[in-house]
Amino acid sequence: MAPEAEPDRQPDFEQLPGFEQLVDTHQSMVFSLALRMTGDRGLAEEIAQDVFLELDRNLGKIENADHARFWLRRVTMSRSADALRRRKVRGLDLWVEMEDVHGVSAEERTSPLGTRLEALLSTLPEPQRAALVLRYQEDLTPEEIAATLSSPVTTVKSHLQRGLKLLRAKAQSHLKEYVRGI
Repeated sequence: MAPEAEPDRQPDFEQLPGFEQLVDTHQSMVFSLALRMTGDRGLAEEIAQDVFLELDRNLGKIENADHARFWLRRVTMSRSADALRRRKVRGLDLWVEMEDVHGVSAEERTSPLGTRLEALLSTLPEPQRAALVLRYQEDLTPEEIAATLSSPVTTVKSHLQRGLKLLRAKAQSHLKEYVRGI
């Protein structure tokens, strides 16, 4: 008797939520990542729409809910980086005051300090900003960040270290009224 052939490995669709559920579950994460990377609310909304359109086209390749979350983070970060590069090539000054870009009123902001920290974060070089956002917003490990950004773990650790050092230096000079003894 011949041994049974192993069936082709198919994605586990029973564990994969539907497209609408994936959008509902992850839209705030996708938008937030894009917003923190670009500093522009309108651009972040466009990126989020593009990411979910891409997800719809690639839904058959998604294996499970964890893979979907990983895929969404990776595509969001990639699309955000592309948008920043396009803006840089066009010569647009992306890093203007946060409220000018976002049109966010004082009541909608979390706090003056939070707004200032967001502004300082937005001035970091893209690789450092990406690593910090994924580490402290998404709570990813350096290994998970490396997988998301397709970078070596040592490079991610370097971006985290340099980004924090630069952010501290910027905070010392720009946030003296909020923070004592930095």
